[in-house]
Amino acid sequence: MSIPRPDLEEAIRLVRQAASGDTLATRKLLERVAPRVVRTARAAMGAHHPEVEDAIQLALIGFIQALPSFRGECDPSLFAARIAVRSAGAVRRRSRARRKRLDPSVEVDTLEGKPAEMAASRRRAAFRALLDDLPEEQSEALALRFMVGWSLAELAEATGAPLNTVRSRLRLGKEALRRRIQGDPALAEELETMGLDS
Repeated sequence: MSIPRPDLEEAIRLVRQAASGDTLATRKLLERVAPRVVRTARAAMGAHHPEVEDAIQLALIGFIQALPSFRGECDPSLFAARIAVRSAGAVRRRSRARRKRLDPSVEVDTLEGKPAEMAASRRRAAFRALLDDLPEEQSEALALRFMVGWSLAELAEATGAPLNTVRSRLRLGKEALRRRIQGDPALAEELETMGLDS
């Protein structure tokens, strides 16, 4: 059990007040978690995705709606970041399905820049697309670990799962990704530098 921190205690107090309908506490709580939600959604979707702002708004709404279920086992901003990853995944999947339905040949990636930046952007987009097909817990763990940069300890704290469960989710997710790309050498080469072995 971790030692209580005054800032964490204050955040949890704000959560309780916001969950009971206190609008001032809700505003303060949103101000506290919004920067992390924005960073997480942009990392999970890509900063240039045309619907990233929708994902951010959905994540913040989802966070407020989920406050009654918050058990106080982690910092509320970690809880909000998990919701942001899930919201980003949902918006990304919906956007991809809509694009395929309207015109399967249309690509959304319009990033312009240096070849190295464009290659990195393509790798991240390919990785995001692969995450969409994984079970939610594995997708969430991989996104938070490799796209947002969380440590194993942060993942365990945010999900309330034991460290070995987090490791298992990452391992199972990576195994599923490897199986998925085995038959596609171009995709394998594209993702090679993502660091999925760590």
